[in-house]
Amino acid sequence: MSEQSPNIETATLGGGCFWCIEAIFEQLKGVQAVVSGYANGHIESPTYEEVCTGQSGHAEVVQVHFDPQEISYEKLLETFFKIHDPTTLNQQGADTGTQYRSTILFHNESQQTAAEFAKTQATELWTDPIITEIKPLNLFYEAEAYHQDYFRNNPNQPYCAAVIAPKLEKLNPLV
Repeated sequence: MSEQSPNIETATLGGGCFWCIEAIFEQLKGVQAVVSGYANGHIESPTYEEVCTGQSGHAEVVQVHFDPQEISYEKLLETFFKIHDPTTLNQQGADTGTQYRSTILFHNESQQTAAEFAKTQATELWTDPIITEIKPLNLFYEAEAYHQDYFRNNPNQPYCAAVIAPKLEKLNPLV
């Protein structure tokens, strides 16, 4: 998605399977679009299969396109730290591998500062140390079309029904 309005900003976040975080961020008021993809690896235009090996260096991420007059970057980060476990290295639930790492990929210096502050604030939510990496976004590749709006298009798929739907239900007050 190209940023068509000067008011639209982009956040790039990874917290496990992109299907899960995409489904949650899509529900937030002020979010214009969420695009699942792969970021900061060393293979050009990776496929899902290449990323799943854990050898491409990419993280599964979402790019959240949002209107900062409706929802702040800080609010997105607050939500991010509540919707996944930022204390587990390369794992979210049963999903394991470097592609599932907790990461905030900033687009500019103000996002970097906000991310570092949000990570510090999130220590109040978690008893174990937070290992979320904060790095500049180098490259983003949009995931294959079938990954976009995955939960919305496949709510009865076993992973969606067992993992995403309960998470959305539990987090409903956040959205």
